[in-house]
Amino acid sequence: MSKHHDHDDNAPEYMRRIRSFVLREGRMTPAQQRAFDTLWSRYGIDYRGTPHDFNTNFGRHAPLVMEIGFGNGEALAWASEHDLARDFLGIEVHGPGVGRLMNALAARDASNVRLYKHDAVDVLEHEIAPGTLAEARIWFPDPWHKKRHNKRRLIQPEFIALLASRMAPDSLLHLATDWQPYAEHMLEVMEAAPDWRNAISPGQYAEKPAWRIETHFERRGLKLGHGVWDLLYRRT
Repeated sequence: MSKHHDHDDNAPEYMRRIRSFVLREGRMTPAQQRAFDTLWSRYGIDYRGTPHDFNTNFGRHAPLVMEIGFGNGEALAWASEHDLARDFLGIEVHGPGVGRLMNALAARDASNVRLYKHDAVDVLEHEIAPGTLAEARIWFPDPWHKKRHNKRRLIQPEFIALLASRMAPDSLLHLATDWQPYAEHMLEVMEAAPDWRNAISPGQYAEKPAWRIETHFERRGLKLGHGVWDLLYRRT
């Protein structure tokens, strides 16, 4: 997942929202820049701050799966190719990853993916209408290891309540992390959330579902001895 920071750390609390990412854009390759020049009109959605009709983008009515913080897009590209009956919405703030994914999608002429290069909270608040999403995926968000930074973690009660408002009844939320303290934090937040029920059993983690492929990022972590925790919740 992408890393963010506050727009102004010196601003009063009520005037700012704590960001869950630090925007370190990095340098885009020529191929990634060409993707923005030539493919954004096909795969990108410009943030406008008003509710968006995604059926118009996809040219059909199909269940919509959202992935927040898709990184380099490896998992999203695989999922969209192997689940053609559903449409996919990816949200990522880092340009190189967005460009890389657009090139991968164009290489197989994918038609069931659209992308935002914008803050996911803004998109959820202003562009996604209530009851829109059939599934949401948040895999390996920044764990913000230091205790003083824990408040920056994306999975917080306020965010989970916002997300629930955009989900259809009985829709699925899939969280995953390779940082045990964050897994425990996620479990605590989700178990206390009135809009969600554990899809496995109260207080339980899930086995890794087949639809979440093992990415390069995950393989690297496993080699370092990291565990991985999956959590599955249904919208009540």
